Amino acid sequence: MRYLPHTDTDRSAMLDAIGVASVDDLFADVPERARLDGLIDLPKKQGELQVERAMAALSAKNIAAGQAPFFVGAGAYKHHIPATVDHLIQRSEFLTAYTPYQPEISQGTLQTLFEFQTQVAALTGMDVANASMYDGSTACAEAVMMAARVTRRDKAVMAGTVHPHYVEASRTLAKYSSVEIAVTTPGLSDLSVVIDAIDDETACVVVQTPDVFGRLHDLRALSDAAHAKGALVIAVFTEALSMGLVEAPGAMGADIAVGEGQSIGVGLNFGGPYVGLFACKEDRRFIRQMPGRLAGETVDADGRRGYVLTLSTREQHIRREKATSNICTNAGLCALAWTIHMTLLGEKGFTQLARLNHEIACDLADAVSAIDGVDVLNDSFFNEFAVRLPQPAARVVDALAERGILGGVPASRLFPGLFEDVLILAATETNTPEDIAALTAALKEVL
Repeated sequence: MRYLPHTDTDRSAMLDAIGVASVDDLFADVPERARLDGLIDLPKKQGELQVERAMAALSAKNIAAGQAPFFVGAGAYKHHIPATVDHLIQRSEFLTAYTPYQPEISQGTLQTLFEFQTQVAALTGMDVANASMYDGSTACAEAVMMAARVTRRDKAVMAGTVHPHYVEASRTLAKYSSVEIAVTTPGLSDLSVVIDAIDDETACVVVQTPDVFGRLHDLRALSDAAHAKGALVIAVFTEALSMGLVEAPGAMGADIAVGEGQSIGVGLNFGGPYVGLFACKEDRRFIRQMPGRLAGETVDADGRRGYVLTLSTREQHIRREKATSNICTNAGLCALAWTIHMTLLGEKGFTQLARLNHEIACDLADAVSAIDGVDVLNDSFFNEFAVRLPQPAARVVDALAERGILGGVPASRLFPGLFEDVLILAATETNTPEDIAALTAALKEVL
């Protein structure tokens, strides 16, 4: 039995209320080249065994991250995740937990969210963190919208070295608002270009460190320049582990820190789900305009410690279209995985892991820079850097893949038409000296 509760009359009434002639008009913003003009070319039916075999054959065409020397980064990183993390998050009380609107039966969920927020605030050098976002790119976009509300301005200046996916997510969210997204010219330049773009109409300045090319930036001068114009500073990071060695955004004058937490506790997972981190300074204007939910600590009538959702009138489940964001949930299980992994590492372990990543990246940079025609472009980096090759990087990556090596991300994949000869390489604690030797040997063959 098909479940079609709406009659033709119902659908016509809804279309009239919306102001469009047909359902197809609702998809006008989807480019025509991306729309299907018929059914997908698939068999009408197939047995389960046949489907499993077909899917396995397709899967076998991929090289999984754990099957080869892996130097891919650019926003998603391969790190070791202790088996304890996966074991704990699969406990039934975590897997079945939902929105903790009723604190009297949600104390466990609320406490884990509170611990998560505490860790994010400490990591970013901020005062207040929310209970996670969907991922780093949506966290960045929400920060831009928040800054516009706080400053009551409608211009966001984004550095050209912010990850392009984060820029596009911000543009998507800003498309139907009054916020203008101004992006400086992409390139391996310093922050002076961004500072020059700040004016009296600027709501916020968005800068990434380490940036998409892996370079580190001191945000102090930019923060001073932005604050002098009444603008907020949004610091973006895609590699949370970098803050084990790099100074926190809050210490460099950032007002809001956002980024991707996938490096801690969350696997690559074919691109998701991930966990967005969002923190800001303790300013009443900021906290009232934060997206997402906040778990707070309090005491009950008997003086016992308890946890609740706080300042919930900001949220979509109460204010609907007047909420600070339409996000009414959070990446709860991924946030829990992040918290468990961070707890297992502790402050000392986190710093040691960050140092190990940097040391391995330095070994990788030394090895590839010794190859004729390969130039390392970074004067600073954490565990990721860019190199210039004597031929198109995309072609080199394909040749490396044929040799069983996942050799980085061509910059032209992120910036179509630009940086054709630039390759972005990442190294983590999972890379061995043998991996680096295999990459350098293969590069000498293909260049």
